[in-house]
Amino acid sequence: MPRYLTLIRVDENNAPAEGPSPELQERMGKLLEEITRAGVMLETAGLVPSSQGTRVTWSGGRMSVTDGPFAEAKEVIGGYSISQCKDKAEAVEWTKRFLALHEDHWTITAEVREIAEG
Repeated sequence: MPRYLTLIRVDENNAPAEGPSPELQERMGKLLEEITRAGVMLETAGLVPSSQGTRVTWSGGRMSVTDGPFAEAKEVIGGYSISQCKDKAEAVEWTKRFLALHEDHWTITAEVREIAEG
C-alpha cells in the first residue's frame, strides 16, 4: 500500500499566538485516534515556530545558513503526517477531515504527496 506525506502549511502571521485551542486539540486527538484505529496513520507531529528554525541553502556553489524567523515566508510548514492509504483519494479525504476541524480564523493548507518507494 502506498505511503503519503502530508505537509501542513500554516500562515504564522494569522495563527493564534497561543496555538490551537483546547477544543481544537481535543478534536485533533479524536481524529488521530480514529486514523490510528483504521491502520492508516504511521507518524505525525507538529513543528515549533519558524522563528526557532534554520534554513541551509546551497546555491551558486555556496552554502548559506539563515536562522528564523523567515520574513519572506507567508506560509510555513507547521506539521506533517505520514500515512499508509489504499490510494491518494483516501489520503486526501483524511486530510480534508483534519483541516475541517480548525476554527474559521485559521489559514491552513495541506500538501499531500505520495512517497516514492525504492
